[in-house]
Amino acid sequence: MVRILLALLIGMSLGGLALAAEPVIPKAKGERCVEDSRTMRTSHMELLKHQRDLTLRAGVRGTKHALKDCLTCHAVPDAQGQPVGIEDQRHFCNVCHGYAAVRIDCFECHVSK
Repeated sequence: MVRILLALLIGMSLGGLALAAEPVIPKAKGERCVEDSRTMRTSHMELLKHQRDLTLRAGVRGTKHALKDCLTCHAVPDAQGQPVGIEDQRHFCNVCHGYAAVRIDCFECHVSK
């Protein structure tokens, strides 16, 4: 405990604690997202789960919250202009999920490009 307090005091005396920089979110290609930014940042997983359930259980496709549409608008190109895959840290989903240390399992079944 004493070591932790000492480290905090030293850090503060050196100009404060270093905080991780917020992620730089790549700009989307479309004019407007299907929901406002705040809703997408806080609730996108619930929207995707709901869409998943509609598609798998009811066969409903092509609705407002389809993963394919998200990836089409938010694709990040590589140097050759091709969309990067989920293994690339520049991938749209990785930018925030990496920052938040959240594992993405969507692409175990879905194509990430």
